[in-house]
Amino acid sequence: MKPRAGAKFLRYLLLVSFSLLVFLPITGLLLNAFRAPSEINLNPFAFPSQLSLENIRNAWTVGRFGIFFKNSVVVALVTVVASVFFSILTGYAFAVLPLPGKKWLYPLVLLGYMVPFEAAIIPLYNLMNTLSLRDSYWALILPQIGLSVSFGTLWMTSYFETIPQELIDSATMDGSNRWQTLWKILVPLSTPSLTTLVVLIFMWTWNEFLLALVMIQDESMRTLPVGLAFFQGRYTSNVPLLAAGALIVAVPTVLVYILFQRFFIRGLLGGAVKG
Repeated sequence: MKPRAGAKFLRYLLLVSFSLLVFLPITGLLLNAFRAPSEINLNPFAFPSQLSLENIRNAWTVGRFGIFFKNSVVVALVTVVASVFFSILTGYAFAVLPLPGKKWLYPLVLLGYMVPFEAAIIPLYNLMNTLSLRDSYWALILPQIGLSVSFGTLWMTSYFETIPQELIDSATMDGSNRWQTLWKILVPLSTPSLTTLVVLIFMWTWNEFLLALVMIQDESMRTLPVGLAFFQGRYTSNVPLLAAGALIVAVPTVLVYILFQRFFIRGLLGGAVKG
């Protein structure tokens, strides 16, 4: 019993230690973001004498985070909706349908996921410049969709392959065509996997920095990560204001994860067990 108790204590000690390492920078971020601008404190972890939203308001207006936030929302929403829709179709085609040549098509689709994004940034820039799409939402949305659909195809194909063929045959015998079988039977069953895919694509799109930095020169079209980088260059010494800007960037992804946490974990565990 004693060795087991000691091992259990050690596990809890390690978990608490790692939790403190994770929450320490988050605590410093929150304390500084809600610190009054007039309060100067060399200790970033000191509790503010009074909580203030002034830094959030200043970052939102002076730092133009309101505009950057709108741009990020537009890019993320369009990318997520389009990527998930196309991933469902491609995953269904590769996993269920008798698609001619899918043994060769499947690896080609996955190339978009396997090739490092940095290796394609210059050809992407030249392509968007030729199409006159630079400094537009499409310069960010289209490449993100291509990258996300590649991963989404792998993800949804793996899930659809776990669905019993008898279920699909039964739906066909009941009069369902392939389109009805997909949307009325398979998609409702894949809610955990789809939710996980939505969260992953949203987080990748929301935090994308390199693509937005290269494709967007117009300040009014910048997304939040790039806007925060330029904001940091102008207000390096104003730690509370920088913390407020970082908080604006981080909050949406945290909220999305919290809202979909149950489905997200079910999707990951389901893939781990079935895959």
